[in-house]
Amino acid sequence: MHAQPVSTPPAAAPAPTFVAPNVDWRKDLRVISGVSVAPNGDLVFVGADARIHRTDAAGNEKWNFAAGDLGRAYPVVTPQGTVLAATYDDTLYALDPAGKLLWKTKLDGDIFATPALRADGSVIVATAGGTVHALDAGGKTLWTFKVGAPVFSSPAVAADGTIYFGAQNSRVYALTPSGEQKWTFTAGSLVFSSPALDAAGNVYFGSSDRKLYALDPAGQVRWTRTTGLFVNASPIVTSNGLVVVGSYDGKVYAVNTTGEDGWIYTAGAPVAAPAAELSDGTVIVPDLSGTVHAIGKAGQALWTLSTGRKIDLGVTVSDAGTLYFATEGGSLNAVRGQRPLAVGPWTTFHALPSATGRAPSPPELAAAAQARKAAAGAPLTALKPAPGRPAPTSSPAQPAPTAQVPRPAPTVPVQPAAPAPAPAQPTAAPPTAALPPASTLSSQQQAIVAARIARAENGQVYLPLGEASGALGLTLGGVTPLTATLQLGTVALPVTVRVFNGVPFVPLAALAALPGTVARLDLTSAPAVALTRAGQTVNFPISLQQLVPLQGRPEYPGVLNR
Repeated sequence: MHAQPVSTPPAAAPAPTFVAPNVDWRKDLRVISGVSVAPNGDLVFVGADARIHRTDAAGNEKWNFAAGDLGRAYPVVTPQGTVLAATYDDTLYALDPAGKLLWKTKLDGDIFATPALRADGSVIVATAGGTVHALDAGGKTLWTFKVGAPVFSSPAVAADGTIYFGAQNSRVYALTPSGEQKWTFTAGSLVFSSPALDAAGNVYFGSSDRKLYALDPAGQVRWTRTTGLFVNASPIVTSNGLVVVGSYDGKVYAVNTTGEDGWIYTAGAPVAAPAAELSDGTVIVPDLSGTVHAIGKAGQALWTLSTGRKIDLGVTVSDAGTLYFATEGGSLNAVRGQRPLAVGPWTTFHALPSATGRAPSPPELAAAAQARKAAAGAPLTALKPAPGRPAPTSSPAQPAPTAQVPRPAPTVPVQPAAPAPAPAQPTAAPPTAALPPASTLSSQQQAIVAARIARAENGQVYLPLGEASGALGLTLGGVTPLTATLQLGTVALPVTVRVFNGVPFVPLAALAALPGTVARLDLTSAPAVALTRAGQTVNFPISLQQLVPLQGRPEYPGVLNR
């Protein structure tokens, strides 16, 4: 199956809707490898001085260790803080959290690929000598697999222990945990790209044949997406199921896991680095011109940050919401006050900021969500709307957004009030304040709380009450284009509704006013309106990324369809 491109060519990236954030600090640390983040927030990398470095989150060095050569692979940081660093002297080094050598193992060739850490502490290492090695937690060889061609693609370990990687013979391999070949797949050209895995175990990678590939766990092609030039970058899988990868054609492609285009973003320069998804759905990706791009959920430009120096390694994101990236020449840059990584199976290069290369387990994902919670809910002070700039347009595969907004502080309670036939309009309130009893939103709050399944119109949030009405112990009847009746036992309450694609939407204000009803507006990493009534809770997901109003072509006055 071949993924279908969008029906019209993508336009150039629109003008940013935000002023680009400032680089909080830039230090000439001579960084040459990818940068990884330890569990405590420390940074680990290999420098142009052929030393392995560990710094604190502000780039202040804690220690360095002399390796035998340079190295470009990301160091792997174990949950215990042990550093596994590969270099061009054919050696994998293991250092304790204080920088003391635990062991080193000489292999059969330069190590360009980032190793993968398995759940039992053993390590999978691929070399340019054409061999994949499995080493135990003490550096002893468990098994080897001869590929017969150099391997620059970083191995990925699935939840079932299967090991995936690409090679310079144009093949992608799947090995059992014991190192036996399960299958191979032949692409149309070389595979530099490192595989990404989704929650179902499907495998995604790029090739120099200009394609992004999707294979199922048995090695069968699910779909391919052709780009304008070779795809050497490693893909990610976003938390909402988009496979995102850049191409040397200067574009970033987001493809649904079923193979249809989600959006295409024009960076304007070749993209060789992997992307990273933040907790609000923003995708961050640098290009070879030295520009860092922040891309919204619909593929629109949010901001761009130009450095003027080539960036060919991806942005690293800490749980505290700091973006780190290294530019040509070795300068390390930090942008604070951003969102942390989104929680998902492969939302950044090698799955986690510690570059372990293993599909995270449910407990690991839960721990990551907890670690990132504070940064995910904090106000985004770093982003300021760009005055006078037009709203961006998205690619044809997604609806165009109408506003981009920073995320507010978490969990705003909505207090129930006495029943009323129609909600009253409140005065404006700060975005983090408790909402007034009528629960309508001020214009400022509209710019914060935007609907995905919930909808917004004229300062109010509307919730879809189809099947949900029964779950809440309500009966919704007498629906007209503008009104309906909520039946509570023998009490009938007239409410204003909006009919959207045949579904009646009822104001949150009216629902929150019902006796015995508790409504909460949750603005954390999984934003939603939760209604609790008659012992039942129904969640209505919302989006804080863009305002989606009830607007469209009216079939006749008062009826809205899209």
